[in-house]
Amino acid sequence: METKIGVIDDFFAKINVVAIKLEGDISVGDTIHIKGHTTDITLAVDSMQVEHQSVQSAKKGDSIGIKINERARKDDIVYKVT
Repeated sequence: METKIGVIDDFFAKINVVAIKLEGDISVGDTIHIKGHTTDITLAVDSMQVEHQSVQSAKKGDSIGIKINERARKDDIVYKVT
């Protein structure tokens, strides 16, 4: 089952990091699915940052950065896999 928890706000290609505006809660260890027009990525969150500080969890309203290994695009939807 998947629950929408956010939207990609930006993608930084040189460092393969996505900025996600959260609409739900997320923690390190959660599995996420990023889905868009040409994007379909499933990965486990092994680290994330809020304001350039590493955190273990984030909540609705936070903007987080997560390193990924593929290309994502602005406005792709982020789901938490449960």
